[in-house]
Amino acid sequence: MAKLDWIKEELKELKDKGLYVTIRKLESSQGPWVVVDGKRVLNMCSNNYLGLAAHPKIKEAAIRAILDYGVGAGAVRTIAGTMELHVELEEKLAKFKKREAAILFQSGYNANLGALSALLTKKDDGVFISEELNHASIIDGMRLSGAPKVIYKHLDMEDLKKRLEENKDKKKKIIVSDGVFSMDGDLAPVPEMAELAEQYDAMLYIDDAHGEGVLGDSGRGIVDHFKLHDRVDFEMGTLSKAFGVIGGYVAGPEEAIDYLRQRGRPFLFSSAPNPPDVAAAIAAVEILQRSDELVKKLWDNTHFLQNGLRDLGYDLGGTKHPITPVMLYDEKRAQEFSKRLYDEYNIFAQAIVYPTVPLGTARIRLEPSAAHSKEDLQYVLDAFEDLGKKTGFLK
Repeated sequence: MAKLDWIKEELKELKDKGLYVTIRKLESSQGPWVVVDGKRVLNMCSNNYLGLAAHPKIKEAAIRAILDYGVGAGAVRTIAGTMELHVELEEKLAKFKKREAAILFQSGYNANLGALSALLTKKDDGVFISEELNHASIIDGMRLSGAPKVIYKHLDMEDLKKRLEENKDKKKKIIVSDGVFSMDGDLAPVPEMAELAEQYDAMLYIDDAHGEGVLGDSGRGIVDHFKLHDRVDFEMGTLSKAFGVIGGYVAGPEEAIDYLRQRGRPFLFSSAPNPPDVAAAIAAVEILQRSDELVKKLWDNTHFLQNGLRDLGYDLGGTKHPITPVMLYDEKRAQEFSKRLYDEYNIFAQAIVYPTVPLGTARIRLEPSAAHSKEDLQYVLDAFEDLGKKTGFLK
């Protein structure tokens, strides 16, 4: 099989450079403590921000949906796959986000693919104006559309204005950005973006995957955080992070969402989300509508962990979110930290290295949740102090 020898060489090079990602196996439900590869460890790298992935009410909703509707949806939404559960979830999501309507997709990734490739195509006189550090799903959605794109520098509103000015004569302009940047925890300056969008008659599309359940009133997201519901055209959300389930959606004006039902390729050509997942997502939205207790607990834990790490001397960058990048800079050092945290301290915290982040910016990305106790987080602080001194990273 000499024709595949190049794969062995590529894998060896990844390992030699500290860029090979070790994929560990979870053997329990998501929670603050989990079983990974047969070992009980403290889980510090899950997006399960509110601890809802194994919440009793969400599990009950999924089980009840299986009994009532079965396991699979059986078809795409436009043929025989739209159940009353799908419609109910879309209505609840729209109300939760304070928007006119919402369309449900199989994942957040699919939501960006479907929406962006439908809103602008290569046949249009248009352009995407995209944030430098946008998520891969945004990049792939723009690629699928075939429309041209220009990139503006990270969080740089002067550069965004420059790109808009250069493309002011285009009939369609879509500014697209993550709301919260998943590797750094910094926030997009959405108020300034909204002003520029209005000034240049551009649409504004915000990916709120890491804002939901975290920012805004009862976790309604970054647009609610800035009170800009009537100034942001589209909000993409995911159900797989704070909501603890799976799926994605886009919320916005009624007519625009109806258009996506006609043109969103994952909506048209892939089977509908399964009944237990949809019912579980409905239960998650209802929990947040009833109380902001979990959101408050998440932020209390976040401040405790981040203040403690900074006091130890770690650089957390400019995070304004529970995403906690512990900057180690060197790829091999980050891999060593991750391995030793797992082997010596029973802490599950994966290294984040290139190509997920630029070379020289390797880190351990910690993610506290509402399910962690203060004792859990103090244990993490003690481990980072001990390991930092043992490796010489902390002086």
